[in-house]
Amino acid sequence: MGYTKDDLLARLEELKIDFERYDHPVVLTVEEQAKHVGSLGGALTKNLLLKDKKHRLYIVSALADTKVDMKILSQRLGLGKGGVRMAPEDNLRQVLQVPLGCVTPFALFNETASAVSLLLDQGFKSKKSCYFHPLTNDVTIALSSSNLDKFLLSIGKQPAYVDLEASPVVGKDNPPDLADLVPSGALSFPEESVENMAPTHAQTKDVPKEKTCLPDVKAKPKVQNKVASSSEGKVPTNGANVEKFVTDVLQIISPLFISEVSKKLNIKEDELSPILGGLKERAALNIDSLANLFKSTAYTTGFHAGIETMLNYGKSGMPSRE
Repeated sequence: MGYTKDDLLARLEELKIDFERYDHPVVLTVEEQAKHVGSLGGALTKNLLLKDKKHRLYIVSALADTKVDMKILSQRLGLGKGGVRMAPEDNLRQVLQVPLGCVTPFALFNETASAVSLLLDQGFKSKKSCYFHPLTNDVTIALSSSNLDKFLLSIGKQPAYVDLEASPVVGKDNPPDLADLVPSGALSFPEESVENMAPTHAQTKDVPKEKTCLPDVKAKPKVQNKVASSSEGKVPTNGANVEKFVTDVLQIISPLFISEVSKKLNIKEDELSPILGGLKERAALNIDSLANLFKSTAYTTGFHAGIETMLNYGKSGMPSRE
């Protein structure tokens, strides 16, 4: 079991770290948090839990208005354009040991999160104090970047401040500037074992197949419905490729959004384009997170269904005798 809010606050007091505490109802977004503490002088922050293809985790902690481009960040880490994506909720609970909506640098207090990399917005240093959740999202604490550093150093974590909006050239003569922040080695989480166990066809190649009396049936070629090519009838089908799926969803929604808002508010569509760009960026993170959550759930459901089938039927494919 991980540390509690009270454990963390007690540690801050033990380290003589100055902070302000604000109790409020449970909040899941920065916008909800702002309703309770936004006018109290501190800087709002957004905190993302990301995962790369080797299941290594990263917390990106930034000012609420800092733009974090996931593709650029991936390249700067040396992971390629699609190297990082939003981590599923399971990683929040099992690694950070915090609930949904409560990603925070203070989650590194838990030993299970010791291998998680932390990237801090260099903008924190220009603020008198910044807001963070102390392992639970019904409380917000405000403290300075120097006091945050003091806590991180106490748990053996060297603070790494980054210009998250920078877009340096990465290439042969320009190595990734954030490569040193990539954790060493791949982590092993329950989700990883499920994903790796899903495609088991290669493991059963030595098992002889039983002959059946059923004739071979060739699959008929799929015929694409021409009507489905229109923007209104198009349905994204790239569920396995989350990034492509998010792009497809936004391409479908964007023209519909502009058209409806233009009619309702009597505004020219070209005037809405700049606004749409910002909405796309914010919506993409939320859609990406949901898509990954659904994908993780699908993997888990398929895995358990496979186990149940194996228990109900023997390797020969016949019902097992009791």
